[in-house]
Amino acid sequence: MFGGHSVIRRTLEQVAAKDDSFTLLDVGAASGDTGRFIQTVYPGAAVVNADYNATNLEQASPPKVLANAFALPFADNSFDFVLSSLFLHHFTDEQAILLLRSFYRIARRALLLCDLERNIIPYWFLPLTQRLFGWKKITVRDGRISVRAAFRKHELLELCRSAGLERIQAAVYRPAFRIALVAKKTGCQADRLKLPE
Repeated sequence: MFGGHSVIRRTLEQVAAKDDSFTLLDVGAASGDTGRFIQTVYPGAAVVNADYNATNLEQASPPKVLANAFALPFADNSFDFVLSSLFLHHFTDEQAILLLRSFYRIARRALLLCDLERNIIPYWFLPLTQRLFGWKKITVRDGRISVRAAFRKHELLELCRSAGLERIQAAVYRPAFRIALVAKKTGCQADRLKLPE
């Protein structure tokens, strides 16, 4: 509703044409809603949903994998793309670096990140619109915690550099307050990538 899927669509448009066939691993997929969205936009996409929580994965479409993100059971270059959406901000910087290294290793063409941008506007948006949208108290509480734990663009770029990622481009999307980042692999088909500044 507030732009998450549109940011993922705009990010994928930079690395894949509508008629492309590709494999994509969605790490922290939860209910698989992102994977379902990707497959409506890219009918040739083969999406694998991965999550640590079996309850989260119940509604996800197969194929789905119950796995720890820190010990993913995939070899190097197993998927064209690895996607991490609204996931990385749940971890410390040290943990995020380990995850980024692993995701990048598994990706053949590019690692795609979409996460929250830390900003005062979304921090106050939830409590100020709680009555209007009928947010539950836990939604407001968890939402504000997530915004506080989120990134600024330069912080996310620094984590990626510390993880050894190369050919990184990032963009901030508003009013969604999302950061989209792509780290391409050398010689991949995603060389035409051009993200807005």
